[in-house]
Amino acid sequence: MSDPRSHHSLIAALGAELAPVRRLRPPWLRTLGWLAVVALIAAGLLLHYGSAPMLQRWRGAPDLAWAGLGAVLTAVAAAWAAFALAVPGRRAALAWLPLPGVLLWLGASGLGCLQGWIAPGDHAVGEHVIPDCLRFIVGFSVPLSVLLVWLLRRAAPLRPVLTAVLVGLASAAASASLLEICHNVDATATDLAVHVLAVGLVVAVNAALGGRLLGGVARKA
Repeated sequence: MSDPRSHHSLIAALGAELAPVRRLRPPWLRTLGWLAVVALIAAGLLLHYGSAPMLQRWRGAPDLAWAGLGAVLTAVAAAWAAFALAVPGRRAALAWLPLPGVLLWLGASGLGCLQGWIAPGDHAVGEHVIPDCLRFIVGFSVPLSVLLVWLLRRAAPLRPVLTAVLVGLASAAASASLLEICHNVDATATDLAVHVLAVGLVVAVNAALGGRLLGGVARKA
């Protein structure tokens, strides 16, 4: 029979080489940390532009307010789902959590487009506004995505591409909600198309690059 003392010695030797692992904070707490950064950006934009133009635009077109709320809900749900999916044992079905916010976001925006088509004469999107909206959403999505990937780096998610898609969706939705503060046009089909293009671009880039980064962390782990 084998010597039990040698087993204990082997276990002790292996245990001595293990490095302590710092426990990850809960997904909701890490989500709040990321949202705090988004809130700081929003506060800076409000200091610069003020809230009066945004509130006046919402009073004239309540669908814009609902679309903004949908974007905020999408950002919160997608960020939490990304952090939650990084925890082993969580189901992939959590990726559907942002869907209600996305439906509200797109549905309210589409309602604004329909109203503009039925009753034209609103402040429509000019050609110079289209690249501005695209640059705004993509420009703010980049640092927000980088921050989310950095916060997820220790988690080593087992579904890196799906997690990266949620990172892109959360960042793009947060950027679209920030755009409401300084957006001076009503919802039109062109405006909605630009937003969808920007969000799709951010999600695609995150799926490609963010998924590769998160996947590399998981392989190392």
